Amino acid sequence: MNREKAGKKASTIAILSNCFLTIFNIIVGLMSGSYALVAEGIHTLSDIATSVIAYIGFTIGQRPADNDHHYGHGRAEAISGLVIVLFLTIVGYEIIDTAIDKLLNPSLITTPSIYAALMAVFGIFINLAISNYIINIGKEINSPAIVADGQHQRTDIYSSIAILIGIVVSNMGFPMLDPIIGLIIGLLILKTAFTIGKENIDNIMGRFQDDDLVRKIERIVNKTPDAYEAHNIKIDNYGSYVVVSLHIKVDGNMSIYETHEIVHNIEEKIQNKIPLVKSVSIHTCPLGLEYEHEQEIDKK
Repeated sequence: MNREKAGKKASTIAILSNCFLTIFNIIVGLMSGSYALVAEGIHTLSDIATSVIAYIGFTIGQRPADNDHHYGHGRAEAISGLVIVLFLTIVGYEIIDTAIDKLLNPSLITTPSIYAALMAVFGIFINLAISNYIINIGKEINSPAIVADGQHQRTDIYSSIAILIGIVVSNMGFPMLDPIIGLIIGLLILKTAFTIGKENIDNIMGRFQDDDLVRKIERIVNKTPDAYEAHNIKIDNYGSYVVVSLHIKVDGNMSIYETHEIVHNIEEKIQNKIPLVKSVSIHTCPLGLEYEHEQEIDKK
């Protein structure tokens, strides 16, 4: 799958679907008297902004390395994820604030009509289909920004379910439940903001944990003639790709030319067999010589 085209397609579908849902959620919410549905419409409006932000981050992350960014611009995607978190936090706060105001002033509460329930059901199916589609594309092209956008969209499923329950119960004589559902939606948005924020901060900090990737690198080295014992493997996460450094052992009697050929052979194999790896740096150690690999950065 072409990464750039897939990212653009996911963002376009997210924006168009959210424009549609925003308009109908707010219109039906106002007509039916459901604050929870209006709150969901406002939340969906923020989805449009975050989809645009996600695509901007994705586009910048696609840029190649230059003189100022030697390993590319991949972390731009995680940064855009944090901007999405900022939007989610603001929207979540505003929804919670208005819901509390209604709970403190019951005269502002109205009982939603059946049209609000129908819109909520429609929203559940639309958000389920769109969020799954976006997340799957994001995972396939390994894009933190697109995945974050899909996770944001997925919260709308739970919101729509909560709205539906609230409308039904409100019509059974408990109209107070509608703003309570609005409050729950706001809290769900804040929870999503926290989850997305943690994931993207981990990306920016370079956190990466994948034992399978380490084993793949070890196997590639062990299958390469005259190369032995891959060790001190370090992986730095750039969001959509990783940068790898490692040590290998070679015969100490080999010439610089020979070890140079071995190193380049391994680097090429790793990048060809593991698409996630964008850059590889290898240090050679004389076979049989034992020494400490720890540097200042490794000390606790």
